[in-house]
Amino acid sequence: MYHGTTRANADSIRSNGFRRSSDGMLGPGVYLSRDLEKARRYPIGHPDEDRVIIKVKVNVGRVIAIRHQNHSLQKTWSSHGYDSAWVPPNCGMVNSGLEENCIWDPNEIRLKAQNIIESRKRGGE
Repeated sequence: MYHGTTRANADSIRSNGFRRSSDGMLGPGVYLSRDLEKARRYPIGHPDEDRVIIKVKVNVGRVIAIRHQNHSLQKTWSSHGYDSAWVPPNCGMVNSGLEENCIWDPNEIRLKAQNIIESRKRGGE
């Protein structure tokens, strides 16, 4: 899977690991995607030269598919025994139509050996 972030955050993740967000479309967790194009879009509002993508391996555990807005477990899945939530592609939840994953426990995410993928080339390279 992939995680789009800033260069500074990528350095912190390499040193300290991932941290769970406090909220989001699927509630608290670490947001990832199997779709590289989805990861390239993040973080929103940052210049291209500050964006990087981290490649990870994840133990997704027990997964719930959230296929529509206002799903009864959309933000509370982790308290119902699920380890991760998945929004399938083209289900209407994400404007881009791309899939998204939310992992509850950051300790289930492992960085790949070559974990940083440059999102955009720097300095006219």
